[in-house]
Amino acid sequence: MPNYRRLWSKGASYFFTVNLADRRGRLLVEHVDVLRDAVRQTRAERPFKVDAMVVLPDHLHAVWTLPEGDADFSTRWGAIKGRFTRAVGRVGFQPTGGAGNGGGVVGWNPTLRSRSKVMRQEGKVWQRRFWEHCIRDEADYRAHVEYCWINPVKHGYVVRAAEWPYSSIHRDIARGVVGAEHVGWVVPDGKAGGVHPPTGERGEAVFDWRRGG
Repeated sequence: MPNYRRLWSKGASYFFTVNLADRRGRLLVEHVDVLRDAVRQTRAERPFKVDAMVVLPDHLHAVWTLPEGDADFSTRWGAIKGRFTRAVGRVGFQPTGGAGNGGGVVGWNPTLRSRSKVMRQEGKVWQRRFWEHCIRDEADYRAHVEYCWINPVKHGYVVRAAEWPYSSIHRDIARGVVGAEHVGWVVPDGKAGGVHPPTGERGEAVFDWRRGG
């Protein structure tokens, strides 16, 4: 059985779902290193622990634990989104299905510095809102960490959870907190290892999701 006590720590923990504006796109996996850098820089400014994270082509899920007395996850996500938006603009971001500019975004300008203008461009990359759920207890924590692990299987990208490269499951396998039943997790008949997707969702990262850290 996984030893979740190694993961559980003081401070409030939250589960997040963050979506791209274009739900048909692949921007997150095509620029996963840019996303890692954005999270790394944000953690350096405003520390938080990444307990689990999985990046899919058009959305991501994460479980974070914030420092005691700190619940400002919105500022952190805003910083991550802004950094990612500016960085993909500099490398020639062309969203799937966009209008004009050969499929690009009309009016896209990667050199903007104004906060209000950057926020408008973020709306072309990210959905403005994200879903969050405050973790209630260790069982709730376990369910959401496992949900991150098996999400690529749930969406049909891989047959086994450990086959998806953009997941903290690889770090957690190395740390010995993933049970054998999860390393080769297969979804039979749409049911993920007996754990159903958590409910009540409203809407690290100084680590490579494959190598850990």
